[in-house]
Amino acid sequence: MSRNGFAAVASLIFVLSCFSGVSRQAWSLDAKTQYPSMAPLDQYLMADRNAEIALALSAAPAPISRDATVLVFEKSGYQTAVEGKNGFTCLVERSWMSPFDSPEFWNPKMRGPICYNPAAVRTILPYTVNRTKLALTGLSKAQLRENITAAIAKNELKPALCLT
Repeated sequence: MSRNGFAAVASLIFVLSCFSGVSRQAWSLDAKTQYPSMAPLDQYLMADRNAEIALALSAAPAPISRDATVLVFEKSGYQTAVEGKNGFTCLVERSWMSPFDSPEFWNPKMRGPICYNPAAVRTILPYTVNRTKLALTGLSKAQLRENITAAIAKNELKPALCLT
């Protein structure tokens, strides 16, 4: 598959994941929030750094992931574990990357591997890193949303395609 073809497929997957968030919002309106606030930070960490790296790399086919940058989540936020050389970045997102009205927003067990293509590394990854740093400060969901909205308004952060 050509580089443009892969970029198109990756973009389609991202857009479809945004739409799946909309359907999750519909059922979440009736769901009782099991995680009303952030759990202790240690619950979001993976004890085995190599297991987190392996999970992050599982987000893309080996020909892409083997040369990708890999970020791991630590107490201070995401840190580079592996320097890549192909422009892709793989990591394991935590629950606070869910829509703000998701009942799973603070679920410490929720982890999702993702591998961003070079365009998403420039546009979406800064949003992920910023939202994670804000979550680590102990802000509420409403405060997170306010801070992100303010950062976008000040052009400190580009708007993500799926803010909600």
